[in-house]
Amino acid sequence: MKTFDFMNKDRVFIIAELSANHNGSLETAIKTIRAAKRSGADAVKLQTYTADTLTIDSKKSDFIINNGSIWDGKNFYELYREAYTPWEWHNKLFEIAKEEGLIIFSSPFDKTAVDFLEGFEVPVYKIASFEITDIPLIEYVASKGKPIILSTGIATIKDIELALETIRSLGNNEIALLKCTSSYPAPLEEANLIMIKDFKNRFGVITGLSDHTLGHKAAVVASCLGAKMIEKHFILDKSLGGPDVEFSLDKISLTPKISKSGLSSSLISTETSVTPSPGIKFPIVEEIFPDRSFKTFPLTSALAAVKNSVAIIDKRIFFITRSFYRKELY
Repeated sequence: MKTFDFMNKDRVFIIAELSANHNGSLETAIKTIRAAKRSGADAVKLQTYTADTLTIDSKKSDFIINNGSIWDGKNFYELYREAYTPWEWHNKLFEIAKEEGLIIFSSPFDKTAVDFLEGFEVPVYKIASFEITDIPLIEYVASKGKPIILSTGIATIKDIELALETIRSLGNNEIALLKCTSSYPAPLEEANLIMIKDFKNRFGVITGLSDHTLGHKAAVVASCLGAKMIEKHFILDKSLGGPDVEFSLDKISLTPKISKSGLSSSLISTETSVTPSPGIKFPIVEEIFPDRSFKTFPLTSALAAVKNSVAIIDKRIFFITRSFYRKELY
């Protein structure tokens, strides 16, 4: 397996996100990894969680998805149970990636996933957008001394600053920030790709795009704006269906040539909202209210607001995913 080399500033690093596109089949997962290699990907990324490590099985309205996404009507537990990558598959998937000469890594969603992934000597960790406020998780990941990729889909500027401060306080300075719009799929006009340059200038990090838009246009524009890392959900064949098919690319279109796509000013954005720099738009709380419905939050913050919606396991704080939101928590 390759060593992780995204700090190479002379090229764009392409990550194929497997996510739920295995559709419950190990064989499909293996074929997808092999197809990602043929499509020109540098790395494949998994997600390491179970429904039980992310949330609780509740039919209460707080746990039902209702934010205008393609998953509306499902409860979180059902979605995560359908979408997760079985942990017993990881050994085989890492083996296949090694055979293909691909880097393989994952997004852990709790400390048990980090401990599990350490057994595979992963070269890098990804913090998913909805975990950027899970500071204990970020701190634990940073303590492993590996490069860290942070997605910023639901993040305010304060969220990003705190996450970076947490990582750097542990002596870890190999960080990439990915612009991300946490809509599924994400409208092109909400891409706000000018943030890619701002992240680089403001935070002094490698920047890139975690892209949930349809097609490859946003990725091409992001590359022209200096993105050194592009992450796209990748599927073997869109006819397979599945929870993530609507915003995934297939093997035909993962790595299009930049020369074949035109730039679009609507992807870049020139709006200003709670704006530290002219032309730069950071999302404000009211704008991202629907998108933060998948975020995790700690028991200590939630107890005063909602009863019976949190859990304590072995006397530890258990972060859960639910659709509750209160502005004063941020």
